[in-house]
Amino acid sequence: MNARGAASRATGRPVLDEVARRLVEMLQRDGRQSYASLAAAVGLSETTVRQRVQRLVDAGVIQVVAVTDPTQVGFLRQALIGIRVDGDPGAPLVGLEALPEVEYLVSTAGSFDLLVEVVCEDDEHLLDLLARIRRLPGVTSTEAFLYLKLHRQRYDWGTR
Repeated sequence: MNARGAASRATGRPVLDEVARRLVEMLQRDGRQSYASLAAAVGLSETTVRQRVQRLVDAGVIQVVAVTDPTQVGFLRQALIGIRVDGDPGAPLVGLEALPEVEYLVSTAGSFDLLVEVVCEDDEHLLDLLARIRRLPGVTSTEAFLYLKLHRQRYDWGTR
């Protein structure tokens, strides 16, 4: 095991070398870049870059996806839902993960045990979803924060 692998296992955080960092940051700016342009920028062969990017994907370090504006594809209501749980905060996780409307799910420290970001077709759909969430094991209350306008959404925070 090398020093980077030991550091990764000790901290639970992936340790990226300089080439991996550059690849990640370039893909954050434009996920459609060709392997040829990535290879030229980092000074490696196209084949090597393709393999390195695939390893980053396989390790869960990156995803290369198309990010849509939900309102342009039929989802007119977005919301952040705060969830309070009685007992084990993990109790409703399996149920929440199974809901197709849930796009983001985190455990939190604060007045809510969990936060979920959801996309719904309309307010009726959101009401139905809230009722389904409230029936999940351990859920005692929810509070929905409706999105009125998206002012900023970024994915280019770089690497450390």
